[in-house]
Amino acid sequence: MRLIICAAGKARGTAEDALVAEYAKRLKPAPAGLGPLDIREIETKEREPARRKDDEGAKLLAQIPDAAPLIALDPKGKALSTEEFAALLGRIRDEGHAHLTFVIGGADGLAAPLVAKARAKISFGPMVFPHLLARAMLAEQLYRSASLLAGHPYHRG
Repeated sequence: MRLIICAAGKARGTAEDALVAEYAKRLKPAPAGLGPLDIREIETKEREPARRKDDEGAKLLAQIPDAAPLIALDPKGKALSTEEFAALLGRIRDEGHAHLTFVIGGADGLAAPLVAKARAKISFGPMVFPHLLARAMLAEQLYRSASLLAGHPYHRG
């Protein structure tokens, strides 16, 4: 199952971009049937926060393949353990989906249509993280979950 991270903002050459690239490389052999990992970035020129959020939402929605389940990273989402996250990914994989998409909004969060479309809303906890760091953390957790499901020793939780 191809994993897709759709995110607001460009990471170009940042340390976070390098981390995401490393985990994407590790997911190329698709451990436990999870991978490869694609990153789809969008940008907006809107400056007014409400319009920016709506524009980002429309552009992110356009990046989601038809019939692909969607998981939104949302501060109001449920904080999952790695094992719970891996189990969620395993259930979705076992349903036979070709793609699974994750969305990460910009500074103003996710537009309501994205949150409404999401099968699950997850959070990395009550702290606020920069969206580029959230992207790197998600990529790492995707690899860790795939490793856990494949019985690989990377996960030693």
